[in-house]
Amino acid sequence: MHFNSEQRLDGGVLEREFVLGDIPGILWTPADAPTSTTTTASATATAPAPLILICPPPLGLRKMYPRLAGRARYYAAEYGFAAATIELPGSGERPRWDAAEQARADLRRAMEAGEPVGDEIVDALVLPLVEKAVPEWRAVLDALLSLPGLGGPVGYEGGLISLGVRLALVEPRIAAAGLFAGSLVPAAMFEEARRVTIPLHVLLQWDDEGNDRQASLDLFDAFGSEEKTLHANMGGHTGVPRFELESGARFFARHLTR
Repeated sequence: MHFNSEQRLDGGVLEREFVLGDIPGILWTPADAPTSTTTTASATATAPAPLILICPPPLGLRKMYPRLAGRARYYAAEYGFAAATIELPGSGERPRWDAAEQARADLRRAMEAGEPVGDEIVDALVLPLVEKAVPEWRAVLDALLSLPGLGGPVGYEGGLISLGVRLALVEPRIAAAGLFAGSLVPAAMFEEARRVTIPLHVLLQWDDEGNDRQASLDLFDAFGSEEKTLHANMGGHTGVPRFELESGARFFARHLTR
Protein backbone atom coordinates (compact mmCIF):
# COMPACT_ATOMS: atom_id res chain seq x y z
CA MET A 1 0.00 0.00 0.00
CA HIS A 2 1.47 3.32 -1.12
CA PHE A 3 0.26 6.62 0.36
CA ASN A 4 0.54 9.45 -2.15
CA SER A 5 -1.01 12.41 -0.30
CA GLU A 6 -2.19 13.47 3.14
CA GLN A 7 -3.92 16.41 4.77
CA ARG A 8 -5.25 17.33 8.20
CA LEU A 9 -8.95 18.06 8.29
CA ASP A 10 -11.02 19.79 10.95
CA GLY A 11 -10.62 18.19 14.35
CA GLY A 12 -7.20 16.82 13.46
CA VAL A 13 -8.58 13.94 11.36
CA LEU A 14 -5.88 12.73 8.98
CA GLU A 15 -6.94 11.99 5.41
CA ARG A 16 -4.55 10.00 3.23
CA GLU A 17 -5.01 8.85 -0.34
CA PHE A 18 -3.48 5.47 -1.16
CA VAL A 19 -3.00 2.99 -3.96
CA LEU A 20 -2.86 -0.78 -3.53
CA GLY A 21 -1.85 -2.28 -6.86
CA ASP A 22 -4.24 -0.49 -9.20
CA ILE A 23 -6.87 0.13 -6.51
CA PRO A 24 -7.09 3.78 -5.36
CA GLY A 25 -8.63 4.65 -2.03
CA ILE A 26 -8.76 7.02 0.92
CA LEU A 27 -8.07 6.38 4.62
CA TRP A 28 -9.26 8.65 7.42
CA THR A 29 -7.84 8.21 10.93
CA PRO A 30 -8.63 9.96 14.23
CA ALA A 31 -6.40 12.77 15.45
CA ASP A 32 -4.62 10.64 18.06
CA ALA A 33 -4.04 7.52 15.92
CA PRO A 34 -0.42 6.55 15.10
CA THR A 35 0.32 7.12 11.41
CA SER A 36 3.90 6.03 10.75
CA THR A 37 4.20 2.67 9.02
CA THR A 38 7.44 2.13 10.94
CA THR A 39 5.76 2.39 14.34
CA THR A 40 5.71 -0.95 16.14
CA ALA A 41 2.65 -2.25 17.89
CA SER A 42 4.34 -2.03 21.27
CA ALA A 43 4.97 1.65 20.74
CA THR A 44 1.34 2.62 20.28
CA ALA A 45 0.03 4.33 23.40
CA THR A 46 -3.65 3.74 22.66
CA ALA A 47 -5.71 0.77 21.57
CA PRO A 48 -6.08 0.30 17.82
CA ALA A 49 -8.97 2.25 16.31
CA PRO A 50 -11.89 0.19 15.02
CA LEU A 51 -12.18 0.42 11.24
CA ILE A 52 -15.26 1.07 9.11
CA LEU A 53 -15.15 0.24 5.41
CA ILE A 54 -17.31 2.76 3.54
CA CYS A 55 -18.26 1.42 0.14
CA PRO A 56 -19.41 4.07 -2.35
CA PRO A 57 -21.93 3.50 -5.12
CA PRO A 58 -20.24 2.94 -8.50
CA LEU A 59 -20.33 6.62 -9.42
CA GLY A 60 -16.68 7.55 -8.81
CA LEU A 61 -14.87 8.65 -5.66
CA ARG A 62 -14.49 12.25 -6.80
CA LYS A 63 -18.21 12.63 -7.26
CA MET A 64 -19.02 10.93 -3.97
CA TYR A 65 -16.15 12.46 -1.96
CA PRO A 66 -18.16 15.07 0.02
CA ARG A 67 -20.57 12.46 1.32
CA LEU A 68 -17.89 9.86 2.05
CA ALA A 69 -15.55 12.32 3.75
CA GLY A 70 -18.37 13.75 5.82
CA ARG A 71 -19.27 10.34 7.22
CA ALA A 72 -15.64 9.42 7.84
CA ARG A 73 -14.89 12.69 9.65
CA TYR A 74 -17.93 12.22 11.85
CA TYR A 75 -16.91 8.68 12.81
CA ALA A 76 -13.36 9.80 13.57
CA ALA A 77 -14.21 12.93 15.52
CA GLU A 78 -17.18 11.61 17.51
CA TYR A 79 -16.27 7.94 18.04
CA GLY A 80 -12.55 7.56 17.35
CA PHE A 81 -13.16 5.22 14.42
CA ALA A 82 -10.95 5.02 11.35
CA ALA A 83 -12.65 4.74 7.97
CA ALA A 84 -11.57 3.79 4.48
CA THR A 85 -13.05 3.71 1.00
CA ILE A 86 -11.90 2.52 -2.43
CA GLU A 87 -12.73 3.22 -6.04
CA LEU A 88 -14.87 0.33 -7.25
CA PRO A 89 -13.92 -1.58 -10.39
CA GLY A 90 -15.10 0.23 -13.50
CA SER A 91 -15.73 3.50 -11.63
CA GLY A 92 -14.00 6.87 -11.65
CA GLU A 93 -10.74 6.73 -13.57
CA ARG A 94 -10.45 2.94 -13.39
CA PRO A 95 -10.69 0.98 -16.66
CA ARG A 96 -14.18 0.15 -17.90
CA TRP A 97 -15.13 -3.29 -19.14
CA ASP A 98 -17.45 -3.85 -22.09
CA ALA A 99 -19.94 -6.14 -20.36
CA ALA A 100 -20.61 -3.62 -17.58
CA GLU A 101 -21.04 -0.77 -20.06
CA GLN A 102 -23.52 -2.85 -22.04
CA ALA A 103 -25.47 -3.73 -18.88
CA ARG A 104 -25.68 -0.04 -17.92
CA ALA A 105 -26.91 0.83 -21.41
CA ASP A 106 -29.57 -1.90 -21.24
CA LEU A 107 -30.68 -0.62 -17.83
CA ARG A 108 -30.99 2.95 -19.11
CA ARG A 109 -33.03 1.84 -22.11
CA ALA A 110 -35.43 -0.19 -19.96
CA MET A 111 -35.93 2.63 -17.46
CA GLU A 112 -36.38 5.31 -20.14
CA ALA A 113 -38.95 3.12 -21.88
CA GLY A 114 -40.79 2.47 -18.62
CA GLU A 115 -40.22 -1.25 -18.97
CA PRO A 116 -39.54 -3.71 -16.14
CA VAL A 117 -35.84 -4.30 -15.48
CA GLY A 118 -35.39 -8.00 -16.19
CA ASP A 119 -33.32 -10.45 -14.18
CA GLU A 120 -30.78 -10.76 -17.01
CA ILE A 121 -30.02 -7.04 -16.87
CA VAL A 122 -29.79 -7.05 -13.06
CA ASP A 123 -27.46 -10.05 -13.03
CA ALA A 124 -25.22 -8.61 -15.75
CA LEU A 125 -25.04 -5.26 -13.99
CA VAL A 126 -24.46 -6.38 -10.40
CA LEU A 127 -22.91 -9.84 -10.19
CA PRO A 128 -19.69 -9.13 -12.13
CA LEU A 129 -19.10 -6.03 -9.99
CA VAL A 130 -19.57 -8.07 -6.81
CA GLU A 131 -17.19 -10.75 -8.10
CA LYS A 132 -14.49 -8.16 -8.88
CA ALA A 133 -14.95 -5.87 -5.87
CA VAL A 134 -15.10 -8.37 -3.00
CA PRO A 135 -11.52 -9.71 -3.48
CA GLU A 136 -10.29 -6.13 -3.80
CA TRP A 137 -11.95 -5.09 -0.57
CA ARG A 138 -10.44 -8.09 1.22
CA ALA A 139 -6.96 -7.28 -0.10
CA VAL A 140 -7.32 -3.66 1.00
CA LEU A 141 -8.51 -4.84 4.42
CA ASP A 142 -5.40 -7.02 4.75
CA ALA A 143 -3.20 -3.99 4.04
CA LEU A 144 -5.12 -1.63 6.30
CA LEU A 145 -5.06 -3.93 9.31
CA SER A 146 -1.29 -4.22 8.99
CA LEU A 147 -0.94 -0.48 9.65
CA PRO A 148 -0.19 0.83 13.14
CA GLY A 149 -3.16 2.19 15.02
CA LEU A 150 -5.78 0.22 13.12
CA GLY A 151 -7.44 -2.95 14.31
CA GLY A 152 -10.59 -4.98 14.49
CA PRO A 153 -13.35 -5.51 14.83
CA VAL A 154 -14.30 -4.11 11.42
CA GLY A 155 -17.57 -2.59 10.25
CA TYR A 156 -18.88 -2.19 6.71
CA GLU A 157 -21.38 0.23 5.28
CA GLY A 158 -22.41 0.89 1.73
CA GLY A 159 -25.07 1.56 -0.84
CA LEU A 160 -24.47 -1.33 -3.22
CA ILE A 161 -26.32 -3.76 -1.00
CA SER A 162 -25.39 -6.91 -2.96
CA LEU A 163 -21.71 -6.18 -2.37
CA GLY A 164 -22.43 -5.78 1.33
CA VAL A 165 -24.28 -9.09 1.41
CA ARG A 166 -21.36 -10.95 -0.15
CA LEU A 167 -18.75 -9.33 2.10
CA ALA A 168 -20.83 -9.96 5.22
CA LEU A 169 -21.01 -13.61 4.22
CA VAL A 170 -17.38 -14.33 3.26
CA GLU A 171 -15.27 -11.89 5.33
CA PRO A 172 -15.06 -13.05 8.98
CA ARG A 173 -13.32 -9.86 10.12
CA ILE A 174 -16.48 -7.83 9.45
CA ALA A 175 -18.42 -7.85 12.71
CA ALA A 176 -21.35 -5.59 11.77
CA ALA A 177 -22.75 -3.98 8.63
CA GLY A 178 -24.81 -0.92 7.82
CA LEU A 179 -26.55 -1.45 4.47
CA PHE A 180 -28.41 1.04 2.28
CA ALA A 181 -31.35 -0.46 0.40
CA GLY A 182 -32.01 1.07 -2.98
CA SER A 183 -29.98 -0.82 -5.55
CA LEU A 184 -31.01 -3.66 -7.85
CA VAL A 185 -30.56 -7.08 -6.23
CA PRO A 186 -30.00 -10.29 -8.23
CA ALA A 187 -32.15 -13.23 -7.18
CA ALA A 188 -29.03 -15.20 -6.23
CA MET A 189 -28.22 -12.71 -3.48
CA PHE A 190 -31.33 -13.68 -1.51
CA GLU A 191 -29.89 -17.14 -0.86
CA GLU A 192 -26.62 -15.57 0.28
CA ALA A 193 -28.56 -13.20 2.55
CA ARG A 194 -30.10 -16.18 4.36
CA ARG A 195 -26.57 -17.21 5.42
CA VAL A 196 -25.58 -13.77 6.74
CA THR A 197 -25.60 -13.81 10.55
CA ILE A 198 -23.75 -10.66 11.68
CA PRO A 199 -25.70 -7.70 13.17
CA LEU A 200 -27.26 -5.49 10.49
CA HIS A 201 -28.53 -1.93 10.36
CA VAL A 202 -30.49 -1.36 7.13
CA LEU A 203 -31.69 1.99 5.77
CA LEU A 204 -34.61 2.22 3.35
CA GLN A 205 -36.01 5.33 1.69
CA TRP A 206 -39.72 4.59 1.38
CA ASP A 207 -40.25 6.71 -1.74
CA ASP A 208 -37.00 5.82 -3.53
CA GLU A 209 -37.84 6.41 -7.16
CA GLY A 210 -35.36 3.85 -8.46
CA ASN A 211 -35.95 1.11 -5.91
CA ASP A 212 -38.32 -1.81 -5.72
CA ARG A 213 -39.54 -1.33 -2.16
CA GLN A 214 -40.98 -4.80 -1.84
CA ALA A 215 -37.73 -6.37 -3.02
CA SER A 216 -35.89 -4.42 -0.33
CA LEU A 217 -38.32 -5.63 2.31
CA ASP A 218 -38.02 -9.20 1.06
CA LEU A 219 -34.23 -9.01 1.22
CA PHE A 220 -34.37 -7.69 4.78
CA ASP A 221 -36.68 -10.55 5.71
CA ALA A 222 -34.25 -13.03 4.13
CA PHE A 223 -31.24 -12.05 6.25
CA GLY A 224 -30.38 -14.75 8.76
CA SER A 225 -29.07 -12.35 11.42
CA GLU A 226 -30.59 -12.54 14.88
CA GLU A 227 -30.00 -8.80 15.24
CA LYS A 228 -31.24 -6.87 12.24
CA THR A 229 -32.88 -3.46 12.31
CA LEU A 230 -34.70 -1.70 9.46
CA HIS A 231 -34.92 2.09 9.49
CA ALA A 232 -37.45 3.28 6.89
CA ASN A 233 -37.83 7.00 6.23
CA MET A 234 -40.10 8.93 3.91
CA GLY A 235 -38.44 10.55 0.91
CA GLY A 236 -36.49 9.81 -2.23
CA HIS A 237 -33.15 8.15 -2.85
CA THR A 238 -30.99 11.07 -1.68
CA GLY A 239 -33.25 12.15 1.19
CA VAL A 240 -31.79 10.08 4.03
CA PRO A 241 -32.28 12.16 7.21
CA ARG A 242 -29.16 13.54 8.86
CA PHE A 243 -30.04 11.85 12.15
CA GLU A 244 -29.52 8.43 10.57
CA LEU A 245 -25.77 9.11 10.59
CA GLU A 246 -25.82 9.23 14.38
CA SER A 247 -28.08 6.19 14.51
CA GLY A 248 -25.66 4.20 12.37
CA ALA A 249 -22.69 5.40 14.42
CA ARG A 250 -24.33 4.16 17.63
CA PHE A 251 -24.93 0.81 15.94
CA PHE A 252 -21.24 0.52 15.09
CA ALA A 253 -20.23 1.70 18.57
CA ARG A 254 -22.19 -1.19 20.09
CA HIS A 255 -20.45 -3.78 17.96
CA LEU A 256 -16.98 -2.37 17.26
CA THR A 257 -16.03 -1.00 20.66
CA ARG A 258 -14.38 -3.56 22.85
